[in-house]
Amino acid sequence: MMELVHTLQSLITEVDAGRPAALCVVVKTAGSTPQIPGATMLVRRDSSIEGTVGGGNVEAEVCKKALRLIPQNVSELAEFDFEHNEGWDDASICGGRMWIAIATFARPLQLDSIRAAVSAANRRETTSFPLTVTSHHQTMEYRIHIEVPPTLLIAGAGHVAQAVARLAVDLDFRVIVMDDRADMASQDRFPSTVQCRVGNIAQTLRDYALDESCYVVIVTRGHRHDAEALDAVIRRPSAYVGMIGSRRKSGIVLQRLADSGVPEPQLRRVHTPIGLPIKAFTVNEIAVSILAELIQTRRQIVPKLVECPSDASPLEPQ
Repeated sequence: MMELVHTLQSLITEVDAGRPAALCVVVKTAGSTPQIPGATMLVRRDSSIEGTVGGGNVEAEVCKKALRLIPQNVSELAEFDFEHNEGWDDASICGGRMWIAIATFARPLQLDSIRAAVSAANRRETTSFPLTVTSHHQTMEYRIHIEVPPTLLIAGAGHVAQAVARLAVDLDFRVIVMDDRADMASQDRFPSTVQCRVGNIAQTLRDYALDESCYVVIVTRGHRHDAEALDAVIRRPSAYVGMIGSRRKSGIVLQRLADSGVPEPQLRRVHTPIGLPIKAFTVNEIAVSILAELIQTRRQIVPKLVECPSDASPLEPQ
């Protein structure tokens, strides 16, 4: 997750400037909890924070512990039991347990593995870094994985594409917009992090090396362009393919592809009409429905962001 990368970069900035800080990571959970393993928060020595490990009383307690540990440059594994701590507001909502590693950093040399992980993540490479904590006279090394943002290819650069791109950037997608109109696929119409590619839409899609991590949203200016774009990707691997349009239009396009020999299992992969059925009407509402469907697809498999030393409770002997 790029949010994690930003938090790690902030940690590097703090320590390089001579300001010790603490990195707090949820490393294990049981039952219902306000965050999942991999949730991360930076605590600076001035008590300011970046990121979150769940908010509320848990976060306040983690901050308090981190501020106590920073001057000592030591670590701790903190356990929070929501079920048996009725004094916490969170306890009435949750009922599980969380273990949060609080690791302090005071010297730039301590950050070598984190620097390497941040560099790899910025190159869009799968990466991880170790996080070592000592608690109850026991040292444990967790491995924190950084999720590489998936690629979203948007075929078309009209108003819907603009709205989808804006939302997708904020939701941690790497966005590439394709259109054959230079004035539409123009960088000044999209966020600075969005790549714009001008050329025949179908051919640009064919030239792109699709894989199982790619998402394709087809929102061109006409049925013919939509059909050509879908034909360019439907036989190739991807995490998601969606095409805008009415049920009638979608049925016609899919039938033509079936007549051309596209197997039924590949046709069933196409999300069309695109987006979750939330009765979206405006351009921005349509974009929200599309991104909601992308998130639904993306989160069907929850990534494992933390490797624990074993399957036992982190406080039990390993």
